[in-house]
Amino acid sequence: VVLGFIFQINHVMFATSITMDRIFTAKFLDIWSAMGWIDNAAVLMSSFIGSLLLALIVEKSKKCLDFSVTLFLIHIVLCSIYGGFPSTWDWWIIHILGMIMMVVLGEYFCSKRELSDIPLLVL
Repeated sequence: VVLGFIFQINHVMFATSITMDRIFTAKFLDIWSAMGWIDNAAVLMSSFIGSLLLALIVEKSKKCLDFSVTLFLIHIVLCSIYGGFPSTWDWWIIHILGMIMMVVLGEYFCSKRELSDIPLLVL
């Protein structure tokens, strides 16, 4: 959902097409072109937003790795069903980078939330 919303913003800002192929195939991911980095940045931005959502939903830093890898595996399965198993290096580099970013930032945000002070009511 987050990635689709980011692609909507890219459509308005960069006049890119809005297709399911942008989410589920490697056709538009290219680390060697400027147009490819629009979609690469969308995948990485969705990983950043996913790490914030991990802090809100999961709340435990120990569970961030499990949830992130599960989400990544579900995405691979959906990509394989939609357009075949991803076979380009660009797809793997961007998605594994995004998964690492989601795990590390998710654990950071969760630990910050876990270590925050409990507010006490002062009368």
